[in-house]
Amino acid sequence: MLDPFPRAPATIARVEQPRYTAVAQALHWFTALLVLAVLPLAWVATSLPASPTKGFVFQLHKSVGITIFAIVALRILWRAWHPAPREAFVPPALALLGRINHLLLYLVFLLMPLSGFVLSAAAGNTTQYFFLFPIPPFMEKNKAVADLADQIHLAGQYAVYLLVSLHVLATAWHLIVRRDALLDRMLPRQDV
Repeated sequence: MLDPFPRAPATIARVEQPRYTAVAQALHWFTALLVLAVLPLAWVATSLPASPTKGFVFQLHKSVGITIFAIVALRILWRAWHPAPREAFVPPALALLGRINHLLLYLVFLLMPLSGFVLSAAAGNTTQYFFLFPIPPFMEKNKAVADLADQIHLAGQYAVYLLVSLHVLATAWHLIVRRDALLDRMLPRQDV
């Protein structure tokens, strides 16, 4: 019977996967760190009572979100000039699922900061980018727009949870079950 998910050949001691560029790797891991920061900041900020501390944490959350937007935009531009390396020993169907997940991650990581910024601007708030400079609202206060942006931001939050979980689980599956060294594509080469 044909295995729909063939593994790397057992005779090869270590599968060598084509790797992303060092810049793509750095941008990927920087994005991951920022996502790991932005989510707890949101959880803490929403749990706090109205106070200067709540405002401070929300400003940090918004600053990290804007940084994610910029880094993901940079990643997309970099990827346009440096396409992703092909997946060795990965069936075409799995490779397609991986590309779809990556595309959706890019979209949600652009949508979340954008909807958050629109929410803040429509509520009449100025964003202090890491308290270095202000980003004033680009529009008049508008409750309807703020409410819509809030709904988009909330839905996007669950999309982030789902897509990041799928990404991490797929990576673990490749690492533990398939043992095809797919994670190596996003790691610096180890010269032994």
